[in-house]
Amino acid sequence: MFSRSFRYIRSFIPAYGATREEKHPIITQEQIDYEMSEYDAQKDTCEPSENILEKFEDESKRYKISEWQAGWNITNAIQGMFVVSFPYAVLQGGYWTLLAIIVVAYICCHTGKILVECLYEEDRYGQKIRVHCSYVDIANLVFGPRFGGRIVNVAQMIELLMTCILYILLCGDLIIGCFRESESPLDLSYWIMISAAFLLPCAFLQTLKSVSWFSFWCTVAHLVINAIILVYCFSRINDWKWSEVQVSINIWTFPISLGVVVFSYTSQIFVPTLEGNLIDRQKFHCMMHWTHFAAAVFKALFAYIGFLTFGNNTKEFITNNLPRIFRIAVNVFLVLKALLSYPLPYFASVELLAESFFRGRPKTIFPVCIDNEKSLKIWAVILRLLLVISTMLMAIFIPHFSLLMGLIGSFTGTMLSLIWPCYFHLYLKGRTMSWYAKLFDIIIIILGLLCLGIGIYYSGSALIRSYRGLPPDPHNPRLPYHSGQ
Repeated sequence: MFSRSFRYIRSFIPAYGATREEKHPIITQEQIDYEMSEYDAQKDTCEPSENILEKFEDESKRYKISEWQAGWNITNAIQGMFVVSFPYAVLQGGYWTLLAIIVVAYICCHTGKILVECLYEEDRYGQKIRVHCSYVDIANLVFGPRFGGRIVNVAQMIELLMTCILYILLCGDLIIGCFRESESPLDLSYWIMISAAFLLPCAFLQTLKSVSWFSFWCTVAHLVINAIILVYCFSRINDWKWSEVQVSINIWTFPISLGVVVFSYTSQIFVPTLEGNLIDRQKFHCMMHWTHFAAAVFKALFAYIGFLTFGNNTKEFITNNLPRIFRIAVNVFLVLKALLSYPLPYFASVELLAESFFRGRPKTIFPVCIDNEKSLKIWAVILRLLLVISTMLMAIFIPHFSLLMGLIGSFTGTMLSLIWPCYFHLYLKGRTMSWYAKLFDIIIIILGLLCLGIGIYYSGSALIRSYRGLPPDPHNPRLPYHSGQ
């Protein structure tokens, strides 16, 4: 570029002793093409062109997810494995459980949206800008950096790790259910260890996009399993037990079923990360609406139809009520679904631990887990494998699936899904909210506190009685009880 300009200027400047050709040079087409090629080469190497920006955007999109992939993850979280316990929840809570399934779905969809709203602030032009990244960031802003993030971190870790434990425990229990009593060649502990062996590759997961594919196939397995169960239930429609559905509330058993319902809708832990990784964040609300609507309708119908089919003989896992051939087929698919469900809470717990302890000095005391080539370091892989093994060991020593799930849902699930999102929303957005929006958040907080107190008391009492070999309801010892082992 510079040589061509110099020659062009020099052609108008007579030089002492210059020849005629030097004073008036004749520029050929070959010289023009040569100079233009040099100019293009310098432009490509020296100027930040739009192609570089496009490559950067393409690289970032590799780690982004679509609204459908986010929907698969939300569906994995709120449909989950626990739907097979919903007919048993109807046994404990009757029509009130069905009402709770619908109401809690709407409330949890609302709290998920307002939690994401707390991540944004408006600039002076009225445009929303994402200034926070996670649930923990909001807690630090509201409760203070000293205790806020730690409180929410502990609650999230309990919720996520206990979910992982319950998935592994469910795998072992379902495999045992494929055999007749005392015919299993191995006991529950060995089946749990075998199931955990298939989960060890989860230690190598690094992107949410990879986890989304597990959630997709998990949803496919979910649809197949429940289609089989519903077909069997409709084949016995003439024997449905309409009169056995409770209308009154049993105070000893309904809080357990309510805890199961609340725990099954706990997706708020994943919502900030999923929304932040969306390619088009404007589709987040639409994704939340259709996932929670579909979950509410399906759970209510499945729970109601399942209980009508078996009545008061409904077991903790409805699959154990099926004929042997159906039970074996469904249990095998349920084991597959549980294994596919495990990566989502496991990956979230790993990311939470990495964000809290493995960001490098001076932010944290431990170094980062990823090297310069964006690969996991050897010691990081070992720690991730140990986390899988830890959840396996806890699954071996923690029985009573539904009762434990009810206790967890009454505490961490209630705080993360109902109370904290509404409190954060009122604290950060209260000045711009309408009075009825504030009232709705306050009502949710009150309901959450009631669920928290009642659920912990009655679910804890039922769990203690179950460890003693007693039914969960001391006033109705004839109520069917199943330990889940």
